[in-house]
Amino acid sequence: MMAAAFSWIKAEPQGIRIVPADCWIDPARPADRALITHGHADHARGGHGQTLATPATLAIMNLRYGVTDGAVPVGYGEEIKLAGDVTASFHPAGHVLGSAQVLLQHAGERVIVTGDYKRRADPTCPPFEVVKCDVFVTEATFGLPVFRHPPIGEEIAKLLKARADNPERCVLVGAYALGKAQRLIAELRRAGYREPIYLHGALERMCRLYEEHGIDLGELRLVAGMPKGALAGQIVICPPSALTDRWSRRLPDPITAMASGWMRIRARARQRMAELPLIISDHADWDELTATISEVDPAETWITHGREDALLRWCTLNQRKARALALVGFEDEDD
Repeated sequence: MMAAAFSWIKAEPQGIRIVPADCWIDPARPADRALITHGHADHARGGHGQTLATPATLAIMNLRYGVTDGAVPVGYGEEIKLAGDVTASFHPAGHVLGSAQVLLQHAGERVIVTGDYKRRADPTCPPFEVVKCDVFVTEATFGLPVFRHPPIGEEIAKLLKARADNPERCVLVGAYALGKAQRLIAELRRAGYREPIYLHGALERMCRLYEEHGIDLGELRLVAGMPKGALAGQIVICPPSALTDRWSRRLPDPITAMASGWMRIRARARQRMAELPLIISDHADWDELTATISEVDPAETWITHGREDALLRWCTLNQRKARALALVGFEDEDD
């Protein structure tokens, strides 16, 4: 009797299980062997017996979670043999430094697990690589037609204009510690901003790690110890949680900004108390999700962590076989 197609890979609540290899992709619980797509906390955890990831992702996991034992670096494009006649390779996902899609091959079938990804150019990480496959496991964080991210240059221009128009104030930008903060800094530099950029202390170590991996962020200074008046007219970046806490009171009448794809939704901007919402995301928007599925052209699309129903409906209307998964702990871009 012929085995069912793709029966060797299972979507279970705690992650994607590669059955013949007895290992997992981005498991929510400690596993004997785990392949990790990137360093965000909803995908990367400590406690695995063996952790396979790109060198940059392993460095991020070491910094954030103290993962060193059992760490196995896998370069982009490097093919590794797993148990049960399964091979795996890592390919750029364009999400954050070190992020990867995992290509699995077994019994003549090819499965791509994307983790998180974006298609926009990003000076802090390699671009998404289109890899043909039979099953494409895609995120759907922004899987609704309302989510169409503007060009990042427009959002950076808004930020720079707010600074220029308010020289007596500072612009305080909430940005996630891994990926978003470094991309924001790099985009400011690409736009010609050469002044020092000031950081909340919680962002410093990750920014330095990016620099160690060859990402030029220009001059960065810590807010700590700076006189309040010296920060007038400056750009300050902090974790979103610090936007309205006591730490921000040391700043000169800050213009509160938030960099997130969720800033497309006014209620989210109000929730963050963002005077200046900046629609900057490290995830694919609706058009990029649908275009990527069309470009990859898989026999099946598996949809997870996000707005699964709308993307599932799009696949159905476009005569594409698809199903929604039910994984635990995935959905938001907050990290």
